[in-house]
Amino acid sequence: MITVERVSASNEDFKRLVKLLDAELAIRDGDDHDFYHQFNGINHLKNIIVAYHKNVPVGCGAINHFDTEHMELKRMFTHADSRGKGIASRILKELESWTAELGYAYCLLETGVNQPEAISLYKKKGYERIPNYGQYEDVLTSFCFRKRVTLQ
Repeated sequence: MITVERVSASNEDFKRLVKLLDAELAIRDGDDHDFYHQFNGINHLKNIIVAYHKNVPVGCGAINHFDTEHMELKRMFTHADSRGKGIASRILKELESWTAELGYAYCLLETGVNQPEAISLYKKKGYERIPNYGQYEDVLTSFCFRKRVTLQ
């Protein structure tokens, strides 16, 4: 059974999962990793989810205030040994619900061309591709998405 917990950025399980995420992205993104990495700090994050399977941390994700209508999805990750089990979908659903609870209308996110699994997940879950925003505006390897969220 998968359980999810709302935690803070100081949570040790979250920190360990983010280290695994960063190591994977360094390989996937290659020379572009330093550019993306500068936008992925965790200390300012306040709304974080860690997913557990049999009390073992297997995935994480966060939302961060972007503007009055949008929360931005950050640090989405599922441990390689736990992929294909619906964990990312569970984390995403919880983050979307939390976004709506906080009074925001949309989740938006940036992912990269080198994360085809993430792109597939977001499309499957109803995210629509939007023009690249903010620091990703002129980045050809970035894909940005958005979805309207509602209280469940």
